[in-house]
Amino acid sequence: MTFASSPLLPDGPTREDLVRCVRCGLCLSACPTYQLLGLETDSPRGRIHLMRAVSEGRLPLSEGVVLHLDRCLGCRACEPICPSAVPFGRMLEAMRAVIARQHPTPGWRGRLERFAFRAVLPSRRVVGLLVALLRFAEASGLRRLLRPWLPPALRPLEALAPVQLAPPYHPQPFLPALGPERGQVLFFLGCVMPALFGEVHRASEELLRRAGFAVITPPAQTCCGALMAHAGQRELARALARRNLAALAGDAPIIVNAAGCGAMLKEYGELLADDPHLTAAARQVASRVQDISEFLAAVGLPQPLGPVPVTVTYQDACHLAHAQRIRREPRALLQQVPGLQLVELPASDRCCGSAGIYNLTHPLLAAELLERKVDDILTTGASLVAVGNPGCLLQLQAGLRQRKVPLRAVHPVSLLVEACRRGADLTATSP
Repeated sequence: MTFASSPLLPDGPTREDLVRCVRCGLCLSACPTYQLLGLETDSPRGRIHLMRAVSEGRLPLSEGVVLHLDRCLGCRACEPICPSAVPFGRMLEAMRAVIARQHPTPGWRGRLERFAFRAVLPSRRVVGLLVALLRFAEASGLRRLLRPWLPPALRPLEALAPVQLAPPYHPQPFLPALGPERGQVLFFLGCVMPALFGEVHRASEELLRRAGFAVITPPAQTCCGALMAHAGQRELARALARRNLAALAGDAPIIVNAAGCGAMLKEYGELLADDPHLTAAARQVASRVQDISEFLAAVGLPQPLGPVPVTVTYQDACHLAHAQRIRREPRALLQQVPGLQLVELPASDRCCGSAGIYNLTHPLLAAELLERKVDDILTTGASLVAVGNPGCLLQLQAGLRQRKVPLRAVHPVSLLVEACRRGADLTATSP
């Protein structure tokens, strides 16, 4: 039997989802905020109890309830460990949509959030312009001069901004395979990856082409809508999803190199489940989405691979490990690189504190999680930490900068493409 949302919370979590929790408590050990705060109301089990009490009218949606739900990272570490398969991420997003309607974010933070969601993230041109301004401020020294004068609320945002920015990335609608063509793929750009991590997109395209696939980048695609959905702005997320359904139509695999984007795209069927005209198309698009590590592990890395003598540790991006359940593939790919030593990271699937915009909305909790994560990274003796999500990259880079340690955070594809290039060079110079 399927239950509808509570009459008190239209479009909120369904009763079917809410009653799945049997309060066994296995989720407590996996929840970062419970580990930090030690409060039942800041655990998955406690938050589900709050959601259910509100939906049944036993508890008002007070500021205290909102605070406990807002303090959730949305990392979904509770989902794989749950014996009842409670879809916590889906419930949290539905509840945050209710909160967004009844308790909209006030003041300048709310205005900034709405501006970012409506005018900035959906436009690669606007994001690119802002990053170009950041690049100028860094190169001219203006950023250093302005830093002491920034309002306290903006300092976490400034601290996250990278110091070294790659050259701008300019997508090409079609790039042929390098060598015999094995097929075609669609490449998903995302909103911040092209502007902040253009070298990762270039490396991803090169890997796919060297593997024998022509890369098609649909120009009409837009932001996946993940940040909007996580913040409860589901109608904005649905509007972006509808645009992407048209842009990503076809049969070719859709390759994504950002964990958060991949998780959102794979859940388009749920996001648009109430739209009978688009549900089938949404599920079809979702079924074709693959993380780049997932795809390359299946089709095989280009051969031969050259040596990359470096010690690397790997951080599981939450929406890759917990939402998409992809853990083995990135490690397996890195282990194929000659000379690369992969050292396992303690608590590698514990959130680094990035969590979308969590490091901006809850900077103190995010900073504590980051401090613990950097401590763990330093115990490995690695010189590089690899992670497959832009938010995690920004968070880890900031944490390593603050600690002034000679260690860099990189995307796994940057290491894989280097191995491919070195392998190609060895082949070209061999007699």
